[in-house]
Amino acid sequence: MSDAMPEHPHDYGSVVLALRGAGCVFAEDEARMLVSAAPTPAALAEMVGRRAAGEPLEHVVGWAEFCGRRWSVGPGVFVPRRRTEFLVGLACEAAPPGAVVLDLCCGVGAVGAAVVARLEPTAELYAADIAPEAVRYARRNVAPLGGEVFEGDLYEPLPRELRGRVDILVSNAPYVPTDEIGLLPPEARDHEPLTALDGGADGMELQRRVAAEAPRWLAPGGRLLVETSARQAPGTADSFRRAGLETTVLESEEWCATVVVGRRA
Repeated sequence: MSDAMPEHPHDYGSVVLALRGAGCVFAEDEARMLVSAAPTPAALAEMVGRRAAGEPLEHVVGWAEFCGRRWSVGPGVFVPRRRTEFLVGLACEAAPPGAVVLDLCCGVGAVGAAVVARLEPTAELYAADIAPEAVRYARRNVAPLGGEVFEGDLYEPLPRELRGRVDILVSNAPYVPTDEIGLLPPEARDHEPLTALDGGADGMELQRRVAAEAPRWLAPGGRLLVETSARQAPGTADSFRRAGLETTVLESEEWCATVVVGRRA
């Protein structure tokens, strides 16, 4: 903790000094968020201490901004990344009226929920994640949109009647190779669960599993959209093609993001 932080910070200026001393690049913006979120000076002191010690700002304030909305997050869960807004936009463009949307490896549920929030009220939302803590937050985020969240490994916990009905399947499955986890920023590797980061030896193990089963769950003409890296995109696309999906790789310079899209014939 920085020496510049008073024992009980209670104003914007002192919080800015504390965050600058801790090395926070966007100290002014973060200070405004912390001051706004803290109900008391004592709570603010505790929150500033957590942030100065390296905890993600979103975990500290209890929400993350994504696609123009605030989504509930907290310690021990993956924080939605802004680049994934590219995936959300593509999913919305592809969604038919009354779309059935499925979010696999949903984390706190922000991706699927953001898609459905942009669609008309008749869209259906289902989500699943293997991590109990993520599921707890996902239910908070998905429930207001009338969606359901299931706990388990990929498709395993989903109701069988959903097979062949999914129009839009989004999956921001972890795609960091195991040996590269140590290269991630401390905020991620020290505070987010390994299950939300580790994509296996080449980073594509979960993507391959998602793609292999997708045709059984997609409706005719339904699409699978998966975020990946530019480096891994050819391998991700190959797993889509082997599953029998018509495959396209899309990139965005604006979002620094790559998404592979597969369509069931």
